[in-house]
Amino acid sequence: MANPSPAKVSAECPHCGFKQKEYAAAKSSICRQCGRSFSPFSPKPGLTLRTREEAPPPESSSILGRFEDFWKRQRSSIIECFECQRKQQVCGAATSTICPACSAHIDLRDYKVTSGFSRSIRTRGDVHLTGRGDLGSSSVVCQSALIEGRLRGNLHCYDTATINYSGKIPGRISARHIIVDRKADIHCFRTVRAERVEIRGKMSGEIVAQMVTVQKKGALEGDVTARAISVEKGGMFSGQLVIGQVNITQGELLQDQEPAGAKVPESTFPETARRPVPAT
Repeated sequence: MANPSPAKVSAECPHCGFKQKEYAAAKSSICRQCGRSFSPFSPKPGLTLRTREEAPPPESSSILGRFEDFWKRQRSSIIECFECQRKQQVCGAATSTICPACSAHIDLRDYKVTSGFSRSIRTRGDVHLTGRGDLGSSSVVCQSALIEGRLRGNLHCYDTATINYSGKIPGRISARHIIVDRKADIHCFRTVRAERVEIRGKMSGEIVAQMVTVQKKGALEGDVTARAISVEKGGMFSGQLVIGQVNITQGELLQDQEPAGAKVPESTFPETARRPVPAT
């Protein structure tokens, strides 16, 4: 006679209050509404949970691969809690940790999206959206990101966001450093915020940043509010430009609504037809 299936009981997400059925022996789970990880019951030894979207990393058979894995396990990094901003040191091989101050769960995994993916991501690791990937998450928060596929939600990177994609981006993009690569040709519907924006390909949209650089063969069309802008010889900028004091903090970058201080003030110059301005 076959063993009966394990019993499921109701578990409530501590982040959004959503209730869902979970196995009584579950050690951790993912909220089906907000996509955040939580521990529904007391942990029991010997039980593991692997999400369906992720596959275990392949074992490196070469000597070089083994050396890289060993080095990753030995090195450590300093990460910051999403909730209370407390910093702590973690092992390079760790996939998650708990904040010692507020007990919040901190995801440390890297995500590689190769197909449709709609779950929200909040990790101190990196996100790679491949050319065939379709990231429909409403919110993606990570350390660094490489965007080569379709991005439909908001993206915030604590470090660098590299965009190598051609198409429309409807969500907000914010990062410490944003790079629009040479093969990219993007149109951003929402304001792009960063400390530094580097245009190597083509981009149209509104930018609020400390420093904007349009490199050779790069093209930028749209309104720019920045402390400084540099257009190299061979680059092109077309649009309205406001040079002034721009203070951007991590808190402002993460806000859903644009801060009042970041709005582009009205120009005092008379209206003229926009035309490309080549670098000299």
